[in-house]
Amino acid sequence: MRLNWYLPPFRRKGGLSAEQPGWFRRALKRLGPTWLSSPLRRVVQSVCLLVFLGLFFYVCWPYTARPTQTWAGWLPVEVNADSGAATLATDQPPVIPLRTGMTVHVSDVGDGLFYLGSFRVERAEALELQLAPAQTLDPVQLDQLAASFGPWSLSEHAPGSWPSHYADSLREKERLAAETFLILDPLVSLSTAIAARSWVWSLTAAAAILALCVLVPRGFCGYVCPLGTLIDVFDAAVGKRLRRFRVGADGWWVHLKYFVLAGTLAASMLGVLVSGYVAAIPVLTRFLNFALSPLQMGLTRSWHQVPAWGAGHWLSLGLFALVLALGLLRPRFWCRYVCPSGALFSLGNLFRATERKVESTCIDCGKCIQACPFDAIQPDFSTRPADCTWCQTCGGVCAPQAIKFVTRWDGTDLKAAANPPAGQRPIGRRGFLTTSAGVAAGVAGGLVGGASLASVTRALKAAGDGPDRWLPVRPPGSVPEQAFLQLCIRCGECFQACPNNVLQPLGFAQGLDGLWTPHVMADWSGCEPSCSNCGQVCPTSAIRALPLEEKRAARMGLAVVDPQTCLPLAGREACRLCVDECVAAGYDAIEFLRVGTEVDALGMPVEDSGYLAPVVVPHKCVGCGLCQTRCYAINHKQKGLLQESAIVVRAGPGREDRLPQGSYLALRAAEAAQREQRRRTVHEAAGTTGGYLPSFLESSENESP
Repeated sequence: MRLNWYLPPFRRKGGLSAEQPGWFRRALKRLGPTWLSSPLRRVVQSVCLLVFLGLFFYVCWPYTARPTQTWAGWLPVEVNADSGAATLATDQPPVIPLRTGMTVHVSDVGDGLFYLGSFRVERAEALELQLAPAQTLDPVQLDQLAASFGPWSLSEHAPGSWPSHYADSLREKERLAAETFLILDPLVSLSTAIAARSWVWSLTAAAAILALCVLVPRGFCGYVCPLGTLIDVFDAAVGKRLRRFRVGADGWWVHLKYFVLAGTLAASMLGVLVSGYVAAIPVLTRFLNFALSPLQMGLTRSWHQVPAWGAGHWLSLGLFALVLALGLLRPRFWCRYVCPSGALFSLGNLFRATERKVESTCIDCGKCIQACPFDAIQPDFSTRPADCTWCQTCGGVCAPQAIKFVTRWDGTDLKAAANPPAGQRPIGRRGFLTTSAGVAAGVAGGLVGGASLASVTRALKAAGDGPDRWLPVRPPGSVPEQAFLQLCIRCGECFQACPNNVLQPLGFAQGLDGLWTPHVMADWSGCEPSCSNCGQVCPTSAIRALPLEEKRAARMGLAVVDPQTCLPLAGREACRLCVDECVAAGYDAIEFLRVGTEVDALGMPVEDSGYLAPVVVPHKCVGCGLCQTRCYAINHKQKGLLQESAIVVRAGPGREDRLPQGSYLALRAAEAAQREQRRRTVHEAAGTTGGYLPSFLESSENESP
């Protein structure tokens, strides 16, 4: 409502506030007329936009994480043999100082690596530390500690533990869920649930925002939606200066949003999810990911880490540009007439408990009609309930204070209907037929479009059937492909949260059905074992939110070695890049097999002849792609020895496990038990007790596809 009603100190003394505004009201007026007439709405809008940008560009941004910190070169000066307390010294102060109260893991690296336990920092100075055991030590541990001469290495995590810094960083920053605004868009949850024929957890949040809109009708559009706020900015900066394209308030486009909504839900009934193309928040998040995230990467990290653009990027940017450009037709044209998310909220207004009312003191000045950003006021100054967002801008410009926001059933001292005459007639038969035809066209368009997309997808899959067909490698924890396409809304949150741009948007390789869905680009980078961010930020569980231990056991593909191009297998030169990378990652899924061994005159193998060639152990490989990244970067990009990586991660039956529910760790344990049972059966049949075999020779099941 108007500031001069509530903030008299912000007007000049001795005059009416409307005639002699104070400095605060003058400053608001410079920001725009709606800041003066509806300051609460503008403040809430601004806060919501800043929160949205913070969630996207800070919480989802993975590079605030840092690897496990270590401090080497500490020598034990004094060790208490009874308590285990120790005093340490160094001749070089650490770059990152230790803090009093933190817990560190201590290892003696003087002769190999010997873990001494976890300790708490009691006192921290530049060149000296005082440590105390974090738990009670037994006599054996105390003796080992007293006998250690160092040097000691201190670490935030125990030696040999899996890294977790990316997942830890997201968990620490996520005071508010990164996907909050996506799950508040009810069209996202509703269409996803219909397409997948299953319950989607974000439906709860959608129901909550719709319930809140019973009290604040269509309040999401008026107060919360960050896309609407950006459209307001565009209209104020550009739209109001270009009026040559303006259209009237009446036309076929007035109810277009309902037709788009009908088509979106109709396509969902056929299992084709198109809400990501038209719903408000996915349109915005995808634009930010494709247009502004590369700038964030280039300016804060390095420009060479920015992936190349494809046709899908340009299409998404064109769609967002169209949303803004519609403001040249009328202010907030997208929100008023096109947005299907807004149409869903408008339908929710049927159950509103509050409403805008006009009292009999109205002087028919028309300022409220001019100020309304959603075209929700009719010519007789009454309200179009389906379009009103409760923004109260009209009340802020009403000089006689004739507008009130009360319960729907309040009829006290209201202005007479059709006064002045609105010049409107009942809808009539022609209007009814036109509206019905529009809704029918929207439904038919959704059904035909959905059926076409589904048939094209089936045709692509049928044409590509075979052991060597290309299939996208999906993120770890992805549900089965058909359900994945029905759940993924193409919002781009997983791209923003993924370190090193492992996940990139798919183009038209799967047709429109797969456009903008995430897939692993292992030539670009491999999946970090310390990260499970993509599942944590997915608003529809197309990528399951797995604990880090589960994610490391989720097999998203299988590394396959090409014997024709692999340097050792082709007999060209020794190479162990993929093996070293896999060992460093902690998977140990690639082992060596000697090939090309020469023999002497007696038929005996010549020592050290031939090459050690990589062989993938299928039951250990999770398809992270780190091996492919290394081979591509060195043997192709740097040395030019290969046209492409000689080891490639491939997806498909037998190469990936995509569980809609359940534990990947349990699946791996069951597979290990089956392998052990088969091994025992083979040895029992052969009458042997068993012996050592390389992992990739233990059973025929482990042969690489």
